[in-house]
Amino acid sequence: MLALLCGGQGTLSSAMFDLVADQARAEPVFAAATRQLGQDPRDLLRTPEAEGPSTNHISQILTVTAALAAHACVADLLPKQTAVAGYSVGEMAAWSIAGIWTADEALRLTDIRARLMESAAEQPGRLAYIRGLDRHALEPLLQHRRCAIAITNPGDLFVIGGAEQDVTDLCHEAEAKGAARTGLLAVKIASHTTHLERAWKPFQQVLTASRCSPIASRYTLLNGSDGARIFFADRAIEKLARQVARPIDWSATLQALAELGVSKVLDLGPGHALAEMMQASFPSIRCYSADGFRTMDGLRNWIASD
Repeated sequence: MLALLCGGQGTLSSAMFDLVADQARAEPVFAAATRQLGQDPRDLLRTPEAEGPSTNHISQILTVTAALAAHACVADLLPKQTAVAGYSVGEMAAWSIAGIWTADEALRLTDIRARLMESAAEQPGRLAYIRGLDRHALEPLLQHRRCAIAITNPGDLFVIGGAEQDVTDLCHEAEAKGAARTGLLAVKIASHTTHLERAWKPFQQVLTASRCSPIASRYTLLNGSDGARIFFADRAIEKLARQVARPIDWSATLQALAELGVSKVLDLGPGHALAEMMQASFPSIRCYSADGFRTMDGLRNWIASD
């Protein structure tokens, strides 16, 4: 089974659309993104003086656009049974790929999601990563700095969130306690923590009113928060909404994919972090990222291969 993974907003770059920028199959996705941004996303990345990808709502739209555009370029080649899961805002792309929303609707909802998160933030927030410190050692530091684990990744890699200064100080303390690496992410909001508690209920109302279709029969959709399988969108909306203010266990999602019998993984991006995590956790599974291919023909040939 092939699995498609949709990335989060921490790995945006000016080259993120290079593989798909001139692909006719991706044009409807770029058109949908343009309607939300007021500017073609490809042009936006080429215009340094414009409001940049670091802005939360723009970043989230670009992230979802990247995954949807890559999927559009290979959708005709996908096997009859394909799993799909999304990391953080990538879950919005995953739901669209699974057939629940059109690209237009997914990007409209993503914009609302981002703006609700921004309005719920009571102070400037930040996400950071801490690698090589186990949860037992990390917990006292989190309590001291009023931060929280936002995402649990494999291999003692945690994303933490909180007020920006608290997150910065916590990274320094984690290094002093023996963390292998720490660093601030470009995400300037404390996603997946209770700092955004006021965002999830309004978002749930928006999702409930959205134009949903049944999950397409060819897709197995997993919840990005814990790996649980989603059979009916309307029964999973509350969990998707709560995700903006609750931690994500991505390790559990990768484990669930392995237990499904996935033998091949394509990280749709942006970036290649999800493919690297899966490969490190399950070395027998073939894992690649879309942006690791130099040409679309190369990517399509890989999809079509056994």
